[in-house]
Amino acid sequence: MSLEKSPLESAPRQTRLWRVGTLLYTPAALVSLFLWLLWGDFAWSMRDRSVGPMAQWYLDHLCVPNFLFGLLISSFPALVGLVLGPIISVKSDRHRGPRGRRIPFLLATTPVGALGMIGLALTPVLVPWLHGVASSPGGGWLPAFFRNETVLAIFCFGLFWAAFEFATIAANAVFGGLVNDVVPAPLLGRFYGLFRAVSLVDGMVFQFWLMGKVPNHFTAILLTIGFFYGVAFTWVCLKVKEGEYPPPPVETRSSRPIQGFFSEAKRYGAECFSHPYYFAIFLLMTTAALAFGPINTFNMPYARSVGIGMETYGKYLALTYLISLGLSFVLGWLADLFHPLRTTMAALAGYALVSAWGSLYAKTAETFLTAWVLHGVLSGCYFTSAASLGQRLFPRSRFAQFASAAGVCLSLGTMILGPLTGSIIDGSGNRYRYTFAIGCGLSLLALAAACYVHGRFMKLGGPKHYMAPDA
Repeated sequence: MSLEKSPLESAPRQTRLWRVGTLLYTPAALVSLFLWLLWGDFAWSMRDRSVGPMAQWYLDHLCVPNFLFGLLISSFPALVGLVLGPIISVKSDRHRGPRGRRIPFLLATTPVGALGMIGLALTPVLVPWLHGVASSPGGGWLPAFFRNETVLAIFCFGLFWAAFEFATIAANAVFGGLVNDVVPAPLLGRFYGLFRAVSLVDGMVFQFWLMGKVPNHFTAILLTIGFFYGVAFTWVCLKVKEGEYPPPPVETRSSRPIQGFFSEAKRYGAECFSHPYYFAIFLLMTTAALAFGPINTFNMPYARSVGIGMETYGKYLALTYLISLGLSFVLGWLADLFHPLRTTMAALAGYALVSAWGSLYAKTAETFLTAWVLHGVLSGCYFTSAASLGQRLFPRSRFAQFASAAGVCLSLGTMILGPLTGSIIDGSGNRYRYTFAIGCGLSLLALAAACYVHGRFMKLGGPKHYMAPDA
């Protein structure tokens, strides 16, 4: 009896390969890529989940006026993003170098961001020393405001906070483009689901084990996170490789810098905002992100107004993180299966219902906590579902440029919405449930924009044959 195998049986199994541009991944190489990017995301998320709350605590500790508090924490980052985001994103799309078009910018901004964090950490140490020098007989050469310790602390904080925000916003404008350039499109949803899970784990670690120690160990905690972020994210940038890109469009340089700047700005605006389809995508992304802003901004005073203490507040916030963590990968998988545009629409519809209910009934501690947890879970569902939306809808060759245009819209909306919501609450006699009403209206507007985008999306090929239109 012959023991020879048939040709079908003896033929080696073909390993599935994944392609992104000129990059080709085996399953093992793809796992390696995911692990490196997720390690970078762990450092990235630890930065995002820690620096903001710690900066808010430090400013509150200084008892700065509310106007200045809002200006530094909210308006200043939005203004920086409005100006810097488009410039960095366009430069990144057009850059060609030995390390690609994204990683050089990340390598340049990572140490600046880390140094900004380290400077913030050392501010409580630096300020008393500078104040002592300024108050000494030989300190007359220092500016007069150095003799006021609070003013000096705000100055030092603002200086390091500006460095941190410039670096962070520049990196944000590029990092999404890197993911778009190296991760296969059919896996983007699951990849961002893992990203969301890592971010939530970071948030839980910081809230449970570190946030309570901030008042006594501010410098040590922020120093550690700053060093960790700088080393870990630089390491990731050196390990992840970009592919080759087609040549960038030929630029016509003007001999007059100001004229050239306005020419570039005009071209940027024409390419990003002249096409109704892309404008509708920007409207969808902006109004959806803004819909969650009123509650996220005023949830602490809202909680206090219905008699909820910080211990209860923290426990329910942890519950929100835990539920979102359980949903994150499933939502990423559903986004890959059905397309992120469709899962985004489902999340917005759910949020509109929850916020409508909250605007009517969230008047007691129990009803507020119910509406707040559902708000957190459904807003998390949106952000996980929509994480790969831009990658799937914008032109791949100019992804960072179009993503920055969406960021411009969001920055403008953020600068307007916060003060407007506060004015409405003040004028209503502190009826904080109006935050749910504003969120409901914005989510319905986002859902309407999503329906329009979906109709155009299907005409452009749908999930299987979509081609982003030329702008």
